[in-house]
Amino acid sequence: MPTQIPALLIIDMQKGMASPAAGVRNNPQAERNIATLLQHWRARGATVVHVCHISRQPGSLFWPGQPGAEFQDALAPSPSAHVVEKNVTDAFINTGLERWLRVRGIDQLVIVGVSTNNSVESTARSAGNLGFETTVVADATFAFGKVDYAGVARTADDVHAMALSNLDGEYASIATTEQVLFSVTA
Repeated sequence: MPTQIPALLIIDMQKGMASPAAGVRNNPQAERNIATLLQHWRARGATVVHVCHISRQPGSLFWPGQPGAEFQDALAPSPSAHVVEKNVTDAFINTGLERWLRVRGIDQLVIVGVSTNNSVESTARSAGNLGFETTVVADATFAFGKVDYAGVARTADDVHAMALSNLDGEYASIATTEQVLFSVTA
């Protein structure tokens, strides 16, 4: 049993992720599950970190000042939440996130957001490598369909499942929203 509630990292839940231009995705309930976890963390006064991607590519959905770079309204940070801006997939690279967590004695993380095979996976790998006890919430993350290196089209479900498989037991544990809520309430 954890002695404190882990920090909740909400990755890249920006308006651009809801754009049809982002592609075909899985887990249509992910935003609802993230909102449930966010409400749970806020009700307990637990640590929440919102991560947003700010692109370096002009024309990107996540270019500074574009509507796509803004947080989704239902998942926007509260005034007391910590916000991390990143320019690469990994929320630990060039952001000060590790130091911010360590100064506060936080060594447990629950990661949600998008996309499973990109920013979620790279952040979870770094978290695990840095020694954080990390959980990725499978039904509070989502991925987009993608063509693999061999030229085979993979569904969003396939991409999501493989990313979770890459993490499970190596860098993080994988859980559902219900399992996480039970573990932090118990």
